[in-house]
Amino acid sequence: MSILSAILFILSIFIILVVMIQAKGSGLSIVPGTGDFGKFERRGGELVLHRITIGLITIFVVTAVIAYFIA
Repeated sequence: MSILSAILFILSIFIILVVMIQAKGSGLSIVPGTGDFGKFERRGGELVLHRITIGLITIFVVTAVIAYFIA
Protein backbone atom coordinates (compact mmCIF):
# COMPACT_ATOMS: atom_id res chain seq x y z
CA MET A 1 0.00 0.00 0.00
CA SER A 2 2.87 2.39 0.71
CA ILE A 3 4.15 1.87 -2.85
CA LEU A 4 0.78 2.97 -4.26
CA SER A 5 0.79 6.00 -1.97
CA ALA A 6 4.25 6.95 -3.19
CA ILE A 7 3.16 6.52 -6.82
CA LEU A 8 0.10 8.70 -6.22
CA PHE A 9 2.24 11.36 -4.56
CA ILE A 10 4.75 11.42 -7.42
CA LEU A 11 1.96 11.51 -10.03
CA SER A 12 0.28 14.41 -8.24
CA ILE A 13 3.53 16.39 -8.25
CA PHE A 14 3.98 15.73 -11.98
CA ILE A 15 0.37 16.74 -12.71
CA ILE A 16 0.82 19.99 -10.81
CA LEU A 17 4.06 20.77 -12.66
CA VAL A 18 2.63 20.01 -16.11
CA VAL A 19 -0.47 22.12 -15.48
CA MET A 20 1.63 25.01 -14.17
CA ILE A 21 3.87 25.14 -17.27
CA GLN A 22 0.96 25.23 -19.69
CA ALA A 23 0.05 28.49 -21.37
CA LYS A 24 -1.36 31.09 -19.06
CA GLY A 25 -4.22 33.37 -19.97
CA SER A 26 -5.96 30.89 -22.22
CA GLY A 27 -8.84 30.25 -19.85
CA LEU A 28 -11.14 33.24 -20.21
CA SER A 29 -9.56 34.83 -23.27
CA ILE A 30 -12.47 33.86 -25.50
CA VAL A 31 -15.21 36.32 -24.67
CA PRO A 32 -17.96 37.65 -26.92
CA GLY A 33 -16.80 40.45 -29.16
CA THR A 34 -13.12 39.52 -29.34
CA GLY A 35 -13.31 37.49 -32.54
CA ASP A 36 -11.51 34.55 -30.95
CA PHE A 37 -14.32 32.04 -31.36
CA GLY A 38 -13.25 28.79 -32.93
CA LYS A 39 -9.61 29.05 -31.90
CA PHE A 40 -9.60 25.98 -29.70
CA GLU A 41 -6.86 24.15 -31.62
CA ARG A 42 -3.75 23.06 -29.80
CA ARG A 43 -0.54 22.82 -31.78
CA GLY A 44 3.06 21.91 -31.08
CA GLY A 45 4.15 22.02 -27.49
CA GLU A 46 0.71 22.92 -26.21
CA LEU A 47 -0.73 19.73 -27.74
CA VAL A 48 2.04 17.62 -26.22
CA LEU A 49 1.47 19.13 -22.77
CA HIS A 50 -2.28 18.60 -23.12
CA ARG A 51 -1.81 14.92 -23.96
CA ILE A 52 0.72 14.43 -21.16
CA THR A 53 -1.74 15.98 -18.72
CA ILE A 54 -4.53 13.66 -19.85
CA GLY A 55 -2.22 10.64 -19.61
CA LEU A 56 -0.98 11.55 -16.12
CA ILE A 57 -4.50 12.14 -14.83
CA THR A 58 -5.68 8.84 -16.30
CA ILE A 59 -2.81 6.97 -14.63
CA PHE A 60 -3.52 8.83 -11.37
CA VAL A 61 -7.22 7.90 -11.38
CA VAL A 62 -6.51 4.24 -12.22
CA THR A 63 -3.89 4.05 -9.46
CA ALA A 64 -6.25 5.70 -6.97
CA VAL A 65 -9.03 3.22 -7.81
CA ILE A 66 -6.62 0.29 -7.40
CA ALA A 67 -5.44 1.71 -4.06
CA TYR A 68 -9.05 2.08 -2.94
CA PHE A 69 -9.93 -1.52 -3.67
CA ILE A 70 -6.75 -2.87 -2.08
CA ALA A 71 -7.29 -0.88 1.12
